[in-house]
Amino acid sequence: MAAISQEPGKARILVVEDDEETRHLISAALQEHGYVVEAVGAAAAADRAARAGEFDAVVLDVWLPDTDGVALCRAWRRAGLSVPILMLTARTDVAARVAGLDAGADDYMGKPFAIAELRARLDALLRRRVRPLREQQFRHGPIVVDFARRQVWDSGRGVPVTARELAVLERLAEERGRPVSREELLKAIWGESTAEASASLEVMVARLRHKLDPQGTRGLIRTVRGFGYAVAFPHEGR
Repeated sequence: MAAISQEPGKARILVVEDDEETRHLISAALQEHGYVVEAVGAAAAADRAARAGEFDAVVLDVWLPDTDGVALCRAWRRAGLSVPILMLTARTDVAARVAGLDAGADDYMGKPFAIAELRARLDALLRRRVRPLREQQFRHGPIVVDFARRQVWDSGRGVPVTARELAVLERLAEERGRPVSREELLKAIWGESTAEASASLEVMVARLRHKLDPQGTRGLIRTVRGFGYAVAFPHEGR
């Protein structure tokens, strides 16, 4: 597998957008920004490209002619593809955003959107992907998170996680049990502290708990009421 690009501007981006004009606009803007772009207009072509190519991130539209982007995103995550996914849709209601994030998307933008914001969101995703790690590995009971290999295991079984989910775990693990404020998490991982980003963070934490602590008995991630979140560490008695 090819090495992940170490600079956001050198990254390879897969753009999946059925509208030709929008697809061309996004591709041209990202290429001007320094990205290497491959653009397709349907889910089948996107699936072949994502599984065969080496991409640093995917810009994925929800509305595609042969299937919807949410289903495609979910299929990629089930297949173990961990590439960061920025989902685009004309729907901006909370239910639509939650559906995209639950399917495994790392970020979500409603249409219409500013190209400058799209570039900034991609840059933020890629910075988290290549940022030097302070903790190479995190263990909690049967859970093992290897940040260097970007993999998670539960009792020896691989658990699929997205880039943003891993970023949340990593930032919490860096503090070794000390609480991290919501605002700090939002600025460190999303690059902004907005209502939309805050809602995405809540979904990410809930999804991590569902994947790694479905019975709620492991105490992996605890909520610090009115402040933020903390991750359990061995010195906490577990």
